[in-house]
Amino acid sequence: MVKYSREPDSAKTCKSKGADLRVHFKNTYETAQAIKGMDLHEAQRYLEDVVAHKRCVPFRKFAGKVGRTAQAKAFGVTKGRWPEKSCRFLLDLLKNAESNAETKNLDPESMYIWHICVQRAQQGRRRTYRAHGRINPYMSQPCHIDLILKERVKNVELPQQQAGETKKSVIRLSKKQLAHKRVRVGGGH
Repeated sequence: MVKYSREPDSAKTCKSKGADLRVHFKNTYETAQAIKGMDLHEAQRYLEDVVAHKRCVPFRKFAGKVGRTAQAKAFGVTKGRWPEKSCRFLLDLLKNAESNAETKNLDPESMYIWHICVQRAQQGRRRTYRAHGRINPYMSQPCHIDLILKERVKNVELPQQQAGETKKSVIRLSKKQLAHKRVRVGGGH
């Protein structure tokens, strides 16, 4: 059985996972944070817009040497990029999770990204040849991605109170207020 970084608390969930994906960790992390909490189809539309360069992915954590763009203003930051390869990998995972939801007889229209986790995978080792006969490492930064979709709970309205009933309100007091009340009622210390 595959190990996920977090286990869902209800049965109305579906999962998808990718291990040792040859896509940059930092770009994928920022892209995953951008779609966290979105509805499934909203996230898919957003990632397709990023691939088409209509919207950008805001870079918050790994923002060193990242250029500024006007599209990032929508997220309240100045730095952003269009990591197409990361978007394509995440789109594939979302498509897989959507088919898993249909297999479990869940409604893909009401699913949202409850949990998404991007972790560093083992680096790929290559070498690059330098001047004067030297060799430097040429490492790749792959990643693992966990994705859990959850079905939104539909809000149910509470039944209306009947005409003759009155609603009792509960007054909650802090420890300090309770102690002050005891002193006044007791008349002591």
